[in-house]
Amino acid sequence: MKSKRTINWWGPPRKISAQREERKVSWLELFYDLVYVIAVANACHHLAEHQNWEGFLDYVYMFGMIYWGWLNGSLYHDLHGTPGVRTSLMTLWQMVIVTGLVVTLNSSGEQLVYNATIAVMIMQLYITYLWWSVGIYDKVHRVLNRPYTWIYLISFATLFITLFTGEPYTRILFFISLLLNFLPPVATMMIRWKQTQEFSLSPSMTERMGLFTIIVFGEVILGVVNGVSHLQAINLGMWIPFSLSIAIVFALWWVFFGLISDRSCKKGMLFSFLTELTYIPTLMGLGMTAVAFDGLFGYFHHHDPDQTISFPAGFNAAISLFLTGIFIMLFFLEYPPRFKQLKSKIQLLVAVAASLLLTCILFLSHWSLVTLLTVDLLILLVLILSVALSTLFISNEDEEAGSHE
Repeated sequence: MKSKRTINWWGPPRKISAQREERKVSWLELFYDLVYVIAVANACHHLAEHQNWEGFLDYVYMFGMIYWGWLNGSLYHDLHGTPGVRTSLMTLWQMVIVTGLVVTLNSSGEQLVYNATIAVMIMQLYITYLWWSVGIYDKVHRVLNRPYTWIYLISFATLFITLFTGEPYTRILFFISLLLNFLPPVATMMIRWKQTQEFSLSPSMTERMGLFTIIVFGEVILGVVNGVSHLQAINLGMWIPFSLSIAIVFALWWVFFGLISDRSCKKGMLFSFLTELTYIPTLMGLGMTAVAFDGLFGYFHHHDPDQTISFPAGFNAAISLFLTGIFIMLFFLEYPPRFKQLKSKIQLLVAVAASLLLTCILFLSHWSLVTLLTVDLLILLVLILSVALSTLFISNEDEEAGSHE
């Protein structure tokens, strides 16, 4: 029989029934996120090099799988993580697998798809084991993890079939497996609806998702730097669009973290799941913005009339997708009662900003780089100013109401 000291040293997963206390994000979790910095960069780099429909589909799949892997590892640590050795080892093994996946994606030759598929299958099998293994220590969790175990295994089998198929069936099966990976919460809610009503994203998990967003914002900054580097000559004409680009990144950062960050998700697994799901198009749009920045400067200074990719149009479309994700996400977040009406106004403002950015695409053929960046920045600044004034107006009303009491 194992001694209590041995069990504590090994650190079995925290039971699902254990009360979760508010905690700060650990150094282990931050170290874990570093691997995904590389993975996200790789997905964006792939889209930059393959600017066609197939490249976009590959980007969607790669980004979806990267986010799925990160989300599962992060949720596992948030729900079942302990200071013991087991949690550290489980995190380390996933980091090794993700790093191996990035290595295979950077390989070349006919074996690229085969090697990458094997790496994805290993990650799929490992995350399946991650959730299944909790049931070894926690009998209550065995019932809850069955949808995850079985659906993830079906997804693994789908990936295995791709080893014996060719295009277009391989890509279709990849997307089927990706879709399956996001179905377990739906199955769990269908089977145990009442139990899922008590679940909600913890403040620490909300913070983790904000940190993952910061990772993608880092890629946007890198996209600006890479785009400017294509100009070669450093002069005043270069610093103006560079400054406007950095200002746009900062404005996007403010919009996201001013409206989304530190906002609790509504109670229930349904709202938590929808929030997690909405992060995918939101962050994909942000990643596409990074790619657009990378090619935007070169597009205007070395314009090729036969070029099929319009970076200005892609740039505005990517930012619009990012704002649309924020618009949808606001439905699932909890705001104080006095701010509920304000939230509807904010959503309207975000929707108008996204629509204006899309409308600008109709006029891009007559615009210079500075004009494009200036107009986009003004749209974002008007959005920020409108939200700030609306919030200030509500706060002043509360103060006046309090003074009359």
